[in-house]
Amino acid sequence: MAMLFKIVSYYIPLLLAITVHEFSHGWASYRLGDDTAYRLGRLTLNPLAHIDIIGTVIMPIMGIMTGLPFIGWAKPVPFNPLFFYSRISIRKGIMLTALAGPLSNLIFAIVMMISGKLIITFFGNTDSGVLRGLFVLVVNTMQVNIGLFLFNLLPVPPLDGSKILYGIVPQSHMYIIEFLEKYSFFLFIGIILFAGDIIGPAFIGMTRFFFSLMGIYI
Repeated sequence: MAMLFKIVSYYIPLLLAITVHEFSHGWASYRLGDDTAYRLGRLTLNPLAHIDIIGTVIMPIMGIMTGLPFIGWAKPVPFNPLFFYSRISIRKGIMLTALAGPLSNLIFAIVMMISGKLIITFFGNTDSGVLRGLFVLVVNTMQVNIGLFLFNLLPVPPLDGSKILYGIVPQSHMYIIEFLEKYSFFLFIGIILFAGDIIGPAFIGMTRFFFSLMGIYI
């Protein structure tokens, strides 16, 4: 029963987080004039539309069950920058579409922090019964979204951070993007292996800050 609760209390937050993340990519692209995600049925908050069997089901559940750091992903929402409105450059459009994903996770984390604060304020003791389960779910959702926010900002393809960097780097420094794309496979494997070391300090710092806003000091 404890294992089932552990899986549910982490898997549901992850499923919600990656669904919101991918929806936000599609929504941003749609607002910029590209209806690709809409036409393919991906402009939705239905998790089933975004599930990747390995990244959304197998890897996360194995990670949760073994207690190892886990990572999850959904099917990327497709977009076509050629359909962006002419008033916006392709580079800027790609950057804004990419930025929408991590930004949605940050907003989601803030909403969960506020929800946790309200639970503590109005109910006080969160150590028993249904309230405890709800509070754990809220806290886990907050932490998962913080993790996804930080992880996706890393500037290595195929992560969103690389597309954000693409929109920021001056044309004269495009060799940086070319280098990252050329060695993206090896860089990404390195990030997967050492994700904890790379974003760990920032994750701990942000998590502690959010907890402090809830009135919890760790």
